[in-house]
Amino acid sequence: MSSLDTPVYTEATAKPEPRQVALSHLSVEVGHLYMEDLLGGEERIRTQFRRVAPWLTAVRQAQAVELGGVKPRISTCFLIDDYFRPDTDPSVIVPQLLDIAAECGIQIDYLAREAGCHEAERVPLAEVTAAMLLPEPPVGTTGSRPPVQDSGWLCNGERSPDNTGRQAMMPAVAWAPAEEFGKRNHSIFLDVELWKDQTVTVDGVRRVERKWSCPFLAAVWQLVRLGQLRYAGEPVAQPQPWSGSWPRHWRDLPAVVQLSERPQPFSAYRTASILPKTYLKIEHAVTVILDHLDLDDAVVAQTARRAEAEGLRLPTQLTDRVAHVFIEPAESRAERAW
Repeated sequence: MSSLDTPVYTEATAKPEPRQVALSHLSVEVGHLYMEDLLGGEERIRTQFRRVAPWLTAVRQAQAVELGGVKPRISTCFLIDDYFRPDTDPSVIVPQLLDIAAECGIQIDYLAREAGCHEAERVPLAEVTAAMLLPEPPVGTTGSRPPVQDSGWLCNGERSPDNTGRQAMMPAVAWAPAEEFGKRNHSIFLDVELWKDQTVTVDGVRRVERKWSCPFLAAVWQLVRLGQLRYAGEPVAQPQPWSGSWPRHWRDLPAVVQLSERPQPFSAYRTASILPKTYLKIEHAVTVILDHLDLDDAVVAQTARRAEAEGLRLPTQLTDRVAHVFIEPAESRAERAW
């Protein structure tokens, strides 16, 4: 029997190789303003971009140094806060934003919608990401606190003991401090709300609606920028070019809009975000979330092979590929409800 006649057997559950996405060396988020800031007048936006511009130059130069003689592939992006404020008008906001960015010498290659981190082209990205959560149960846990999939809360360590609901005559549990996993000398404990389930009435029908938190959507945003999300092996939230006038509703735009004619790829081996320092707490929460995700091994291995083929040093830990620059905000703003 020839080799061509030899039968080939495969597992019925075997998954195909995930489709690759084009990758830049670096994806730079050139600021992120709350919708209240975008509606607060041109000067607030202009002040923010003026502060971003020198840092963008510095980030580009740092990437060039990191790559040595290789010309860096760098793309820029901006995330629009339309998930919590879908009632605003992109036909007014987007042209103003892009004009001021260009005035300040900042080219935005891709414009993304935060609602697109919830769902993009009918793919439930937030749910896909939530399904990858892998919490670390503390030693000796009793199960008194529900798992993250039920509670919607995720922490980076062991919480203080729960003294509620104890039976009569049972000895009291002594107070103990919360403790961070992998702490260095002292703990920095963080408990992050990932979502809220609320009962709403639509057309007379009551149903449970999940509202995702800003940190969780920002974690999805990082995964998309790093090219680590797939749905049935296919890339998600891929950039779509846009021509003509801007629509009146955010939902009429793709999750990621390609603005430049021939930009470097949207996703990248690494990301850098130049953000107002008011986002520091959110980005700390993003780090905790990313550290608790069980990513698709095939996608992880594929990215590692591609980096090695380019002679790049790619950290194994996903959060080590994520960098931030925190700058002074344009001006104070009202606190935003997550």
